[in-house]
Amino acid sequence: MLYFSKLRIIFIIILSSFFTFIALSNLIKFENDFLDKKINLGLDLQGGSYLLLEIDNNPVIDQKLQNLTITLRSYFKEKNIRLNNINLSNQVLSFTVKSEDQQKVLEIFKDEESEINPYYPRFKSHELDINEENNILKVSYSRQGLVELKTSSQDQALEIVRRRIDEIGTNEPNILKRGNDRILVELPGLDDPMRIKSLLGKTANLTFRFVTNNDQESFGTEKLSYEDNSEEALVSKRIILSGDNLLDAQPRMDNETNETVVTFTLDRVGAKRFGKATSTGIGKQLAIVLDGKIISAPVIRDTIASGSGQISGGFTFQSATDLALLLRSGALPAPLNIIEERTVGPDLGKDSIKAGIIALAIGFMLVVVFIFVKYKIFGLITNTTLIINLFLLIGILTILEATLTLPGIAGIILTVGMAVDANVLIFERIKEELKKEKNNLIAFDSGYTKSRTAILDANITTLLAAIILFFMGSGPIKGFSLTLGIGIFTTLFSVYFIARLLTVLYVYRNKEKEGLI
Repeated sequence: MLYFSKLRIIFIIILSSFFTFIALSNLIKFENDFLDKKINLGLDLQGGSYLLLEIDNNPVIDQKLQNLTITLRSYFKEKNIRLNNINLSNQVLSFTVKSEDQQKVLEIFKDEESEINPYYPRFKSHELDINEENNILKVSYSRQGLVELKTSSQDQALEIVRRRIDEIGTNEPNILKRGNDRILVELPGLDDPMRIKSLLGKTANLTFRFVTNNDQESFGTEKLSYEDNSEEALVSKRIILSGDNLLDAQPRMDNETNETVVTFTLDRVGAKRFGKATSTGIGKQLAIVLDGKIISAPVIRDTIASGSGQISGGFTFQSATDLALLLRSGALPAPLNIIEERTVGPDLGKDSIKAGIIALAIGFMLVVVFIFVKYKIFGLITNTTLIINLFLLIGILTILEATLTLPGIAGIILTVGMAVDANVLIFERIKEELKKEKNNLIAFDSGYTKSRTAILDANITTLLAAIILFFMGSGPIKGFSLTLGIGIFTTLFSVYFIARLLTVLYVYRNKEKEGLI
């Protein structure tokens, strides 16, 4: 029936006023945290950097298999099985055992309750595959084992990337998984893309090792170059400390030398190891190695038992800040390669906003003029409802602090069109009812009731498409589907509550008038 209780009218007014107020908060600054919300502008509107990173898992696989050799030696030693001729090549670990032990080793690897080769009941697969060729046993990661390893590596890399970006203070970064070996990074408003590329491109694998006095490279040493490639040094492969033992790292100015350094603090285990190493290594050089490059190699003058120290190396304050950031955030599990990069300038973003607003304004004005000419006073009601509908939509997006992109603006424009479409269906249905029914109240009520099915069908199917786009699509498509989905709900509310209320108020006052529409 064409009837609205006072309670329902008050509810409509309060709800519409609230969201209108929230929408206007994008233009007005409030001290209240809840009211001081804003719609965030996406990368295409405010400019920034887009990076697609690919994780190089090959070093991880090699390292895991290398570590596996120690585990296998220890495990089979307890079972009186000796592993011989152990070799790692092309991500395949090969070894030999006595002929009478071969079958036993194969059974241990293929056992579903194996202690060294986890079994995934869900995928009916072990982590490792083992094959025998010419009396040589070859171990490699299975297909599912690789998937699990890559997923774990991606999760860890995602967290490290997030920490590094958060440390820089980038506003509203968007960091997402892509497949099982890629990470998408969107940084709206970033004005220094080269710095972020440098930070994300470094693994930040920090180790402390002694410099050896030998002139020739041996099994336990390796030749590493200094960061500036000025010279090389032979460094022991034995790691005294790693970045895992760091609690904190900060850039500082050394008052004695007046140069920028990075001070670090170690955890309890690290402090104990560092103290022991510096007490037994007085007079030796301690190389501080980052990603295979020697940052500095100071001579140990005294025991350092405090669990803190400093790294010097001719840093600028910016490079010292970045190094401290890398050390605090932790090492990446694997190197990251930038395979796609896009940068949007702020001027292009402003042009996009301007073009989007112009498109919205032109589309809105054309709709307003057409509806007013076509339906007169009811066209005016529709236009008023459209404006309130926009405030409702923007208000909800503001509360969610959603990120608005160009496709999002397209979703808002489409919402305007769908709102008009619903009103057109209702008014045309009312016209048909007026031909059969002389009572204006009954005709208008029938028009709203009988057009409901068609309107709901159209909006529900569009909503389903928006939901699919949101869960299956990427960033820009998600922005479009989000605004479209919210727009469908605000449209139905504005049509069946706001527009209908205004229509009721007018029809009741002019119920005897002929040719109302």
